[in-house]
Amino acid sequence: MEIDWERLRAAAIEVMRHAYVPYSKFPVGAAALVDDGRIVVGCNVENAAYGVVLCAECGVVSSLHATGGGRIVALSCVDATGEPLMPCGRCRQLLWEQGGPECLVEARGGPLRMAELLPHAFDVADLEAVTGEQPVPVVPDRLAAWRGRGTVFVHPDLSAGQQVWTAYWERSAGNDAGAETGVLEEGPSWHDPAEAIAWGLARTPRVVVVDASGTIFWAGEGEPPAEIPVRWG
Repeated sequence: MEIDWERLRAAAIEVMRHAYVPYSKFPVGAAALVDDGRIVVGCNVENAAYGVVLCAECGVVSSLHATGGGRIVALSCVDATGEPLMPCGRCRQLLWEQGGPECLVEARGGPLRMAELLPHAFDVADLEAVTGEQPVPVVPDRLAAWRGRGTVFVHPDLSAGQQVWTAYWERSAGNDAGAETGVLEEGPSWHDPAEAIAWGLARTPRVVVVDASGTIFWAGEGEPPAEIPVRWG
């Protein structure tokens, strides 16, 4: 899609004149080109409770959805002089959500991609990584006080003649000879040891895998301890 930056900036300048900025005296206007060709605009709106100010880009996103939705292709954000102004960190996150990594933002040296303005962005893919097909492991309320303590041992087992993986959560972390021992919780069975390890890491950073031969591996957080030098996988 061809982007008419002059038209986009003109729309941003026009809406900037409607900004409500009695405290900072710093008006901002923003205009975005949507993938269906329409232009949506927004200006900053301040509040006596300074922390709840609405940035111009917030107005753009609200206008985007109030007028039919779609994806933002390009955005021009300007200050009181009509010069390009970079979105703040929060607004970069908003723009990433509504336009993605290829959305363009006008800058003094030329348009920049959102991937340049917000490298290593957090987005829906990060949510799906832990809330997709596999549920997030949940620690029972009765054991919440033990979270972060003890050791989880992951080991193979047999179920209906097939090898599966299971785990149990031991009270002791193995670093105190006088520590109370005993099983806090026994895990279910999994076909993939990675799922058993995820179950363990939801409970404690100390996760140990014992394979069918009895070899011990470290699958916990951080560097392996001296007594378990080999990392799983």
